[in-house]
Amino acid sequence: METKDIFDLEVLRQKKARFAQFFGRFAIFRPLLGKGKLILAILLGLLFVSEYFLVYVQPNEFGIKVVRIGMQKGVHKEIYPPGYQFVIPGFQEMITLPRDIQVLELTNSPGTASNEARTERAAHIQTSDGFYVSVDVSIVYKIADPYLVVTTIGPGRLFEDNGIIPKTEPALKATLGELTTEEFFNSPLRVNKTEQAKKMLNAELLAKGIKVEQVLVRYFKYSDEIQRNIEQKKLKDQLVFKNQAEGRAAKEEAILKKIVQEGKATITVEMEGGSAYVTKRNAERDRYVRTKNAEADLLVKLAEAERVRLKNEALQGMGSERMVGLKMAEVYKGLDIVILPSDGAAGINPLDLNKTLQLFEVRQGGSK
Repeated sequence: METKDIFDLEVLRQKKARFAQFFGRFAIFRPLLGKGKLILAILLGLLFVSEYFLVYVQPNEFGIKVVRIGMQKGVHKEIYPPGYQFVIPGFQEMITLPRDIQVLELTNSPGTASNEARTERAAHIQTSDGFYVSVDVSIVYKIADPYLVVTTIGPGRLFEDNGIIPKTEPALKATLGELTTEEFFNSPLRVNKTEQAKKMLNAELLAKGIKVEQVLVRYFKYSDEIQRNIEQKKLKDQLVFKNQAEGRAAKEEAILKKIVQEGKATITVEMEGGSAYVTKRNAERDRYVRTKNAEADLLVKLAEAERVRLKNEALQGMGSERMVGLKMAEVYKGLDIVILPSDGAAGINPLDLNKTLQLFEVRQGGSK
């Protein structure tokens, strides 16, 4: 008989013995059944089953069943959800792995790390210009495929010891080590290198069921002497930048003053132009008013002259003699005594109006 067959027979024998032992334990409850203690027996039976045949998978865990003895020996691909899962003691085993986010802290100050995180020493990285720097890094990851983790790395916390931890520092050295001492202070460059480290870790760990979500550089520190030199250089650089900024500010201020002065000059010119325009318009208005007033005065004077002319013409026409005579009569009316010669050629007879009119050349002699 072959060894494999002997092994299978031994396994079968052990199964039968375990089942016999399991059902034999219920013999102690027979007296209870006879005395009407059926409920108590059932409760004890359930307690026994839950104690030996049920395994509780936590809400934040994956369950992976491993068959130690039987036809389907090995790790099963089925992922068991949280809750109670049936397992035959001695034949099967339920391996649990964390379902939630995991954190690996690389730091020389454990007090700064999370209490739930796995803590290791800080990454010791040599920069491209030959200096060493200690880098505190947080690796945020999760188990993407628990079956791969169990079959390629192992159960329990081996995904830390044999999975994420051995791969982290080499990836950081390969990426962050490309930076110079000064470039470590350049946040965009540093973030770019951590992204490269994440891709490098995933390229190796995804095949083992682990996915890295983030690689975060929290703090880095050079040796005290190098740190002082870097800080002094940075202070000098900042002083140069400050002087350059002040120079640019002074230049911009001069440009601003020039713009303000030009603006004021433009305003003055425009105001003068406006005043000149107003003066010109006022002069044109005054000239227009004077012209119209002169034209009105001329029209009035012309009308007055025309009136006089028409009056004179009226006085020289028919009836003017009578008008003069009436005026003369009014003159005589005011006199009390007038002594005039009444005989001879120059004599005046006030009662002879025709002769009086001839005397004043109003009517020619002999005309009526």
